[in-house]
Amino acid sequence: MYQIDFKKPMHIHFIGIGGISMSGLASILLKQHFKVSGSDAHESELTKQLEAEGAILYYGQRASNLDDTPDLVVYTAAIHPDNPEYAAAVAKQIPMLSRAELLGQMMHNFKTPVAISGTHGKTTTTSMASYIFLEADMDPTISVGGILKTIGGNIRVGKSGNFITEACEYTNSFLHFYPKISVILNIEEDHLDFFKDLEDIRHSFHQFSALLPSDGTLIINGDIKDYQEIYEGLDCNVITYGSSAEFDYSATEIQYDEKGFVSFELLKHNTSCGRVQLSVTGDHNVSNALAAIATAELLGIPMDTIRKGLLSFSGTDRRFEYKGTFNGVTVVDDYAHHPTEIAATLKAAQHYPHNEIWCVFQPHTYTRTKAFFHEFAEALSHTDHLVLADIYAARETDTLGISSSDLAKEAAKLGTDTHYYPSFAEIEAFLKENCKSGDLLITMGAGDVVKIGEDILK
Repeated sequence: MYQIDFKKPMHIHFIGIGGISMSGLASILLKQHFKVSGSDAHESELTKQLEAEGAILYYGQRASNLDDTPDLVVYTAAIHPDNPEYAAAVAKQIPMLSRAELLGQMMHNFKTPVAISGTHGKTTTTSMASYIFLEADMDPTISVGGILKTIGGNIRVGKSGNFITEACEYTNSFLHFYPKISVILNIEEDHLDFFKDLEDIRHSFHQFSALLPSDGTLIINGDIKDYQEIYEGLDCNVITYGSSAEFDYSATEIQYDEKGFVSFELLKHNTSCGRVQLSVTGDHNVSNALAAIATAELLGIPMDTIRKGLLSFSGTDRRFEYKGTFNGVTVVDDYAHHPTEIAATLKAAQHYPHNEIWCVFQPHTYTRTKAFFHEFAEALSHTDHLVLADIYAARETDTLGISSSDLAKEAAKLGTDTHYYPSFAEIEAFLKENCKSGDLLITMGAGDVVKIGEDILK
């Protein structure tokens, strides 16, 4: 594999530079005086920001974008060998790295790289840990899969040896990392267009744990089934957290205030460490907070600082994000696109002020919709009214014969008030006519469903 010498800035070209992670890595390199170019399908806020920082941007992917032959080409998992820029790089024999390989090499530059993994909750937990590190003046470098208000984006370049990043299991990209501290939040079936089954996924998380050096630490959710198997045979330090007081960190007396924000009594080795107040909602965020607390305490951050950091975190872009109100209806947007995430978000919404809950869900990929068809219907039953948009194809084409219309029928069988409309315009018209003052409207999914709420608010 090609090795970058970070002391010798060179020209790196990114195929698909506008993605949340790719743009963040490009930004870090720009701040380290590398020449950065890249291509994407469309202009966006992220690409405009990169141009302002000095990157050379091309819209549309074509071989001519590599005419000014770069020293290295970086590509995402969504880029295939028939991509014109990928093919041109191969033809010119330009060294190439995947996004994950680049991120892994960057981690080598830091004394304490923290990699936060899991099927769900990576962005939120990485963000919580980031807020704590910032509160503790630890000057971290941060790479997160969402926009963080406190850093004005998804990336922060610090001057310390602390680096916090998300670690995604899709295409085993996290196996290219070099962490000193690894966090595993949960392990469930997902990305079944890549993994064979749950055992295959668990095997990947075991391999991820094995990346830790003997003086490294694994922080793992003890509620994962047979969690000890994930680090079996490894010699790293292990810290557990979860719903039971048998774990190193746990929570009891979970309560919600009038805004829907959650607080809990923190237990460490079954001894009370006082109350922790969050500025987000949901039992799932109590679990995320426990992982962030364990990470922070491992690095010697005082509990008072941890509490302040967590309290100042009010969520990230597209995670139960308040968007505005229309005619007295509150509009929230959420990235949930897996049945477990959907159920957690809709249960959290019950604690948020509302009369009735309207959920507009856009399924993400045909593979996931087919694999979890019945689980989606069950998870979506936790709303008063369900409106389904067409499946967001992302990287796929429809070869599985599954549709949102099928999912609407399945949800209706469970007694959920369900509606399906093929266009956003029809959904918006329906919502404007039927949502009443005091209701809560949640747009949900990993595609472009956010536009529905934003259009109505305009």
